[in-house]
Amino acid sequence: MRTLCASTLIGEFFVIGFAGLVAMKDPDLSMTTVWTVSGVAMFLCVVLCGLVTRPGGIQLGWALQVGLIAFGFLVPTMFFMGAVFAVLWWASVHFGRKVDEAKARFAAQTATGAGAGAS
Repeated sequence: MRTLCASTLIGEFFVIGFAGLVAMKDPDLSMTTVWTVSGVAMFLCVVLCGLVTRPGGIQLGWALQVGLIAFGFLVPTMFFMGAVFAVLWWASVHFGRKVDEAKARFAAQTATGAGAGAS
């Protein structure tokens, strides 16, 4: 699960950076505001890559997805991109857990087979 979730978060890191560049063109937004919001979100993406497997990591990832969709109020395209990444986040968590379960079953079968062969 960690690999899939981290890949999604790194993709988000770049999308947030590009969205910041687009938002910077808006005359109603100050550069400080744009880069503070974008910078914090980008930092969270990188930090969450390491926290995904810890308690609360997945929930923090969901909070980031909500924030990414809310970024659409500054850059309207981010409503769509945020929704796309929320679906990718769900898929990463869902299928990542299935992969982890399959790996655990395989490891258990291998350990049982190795133990039976040693007797």
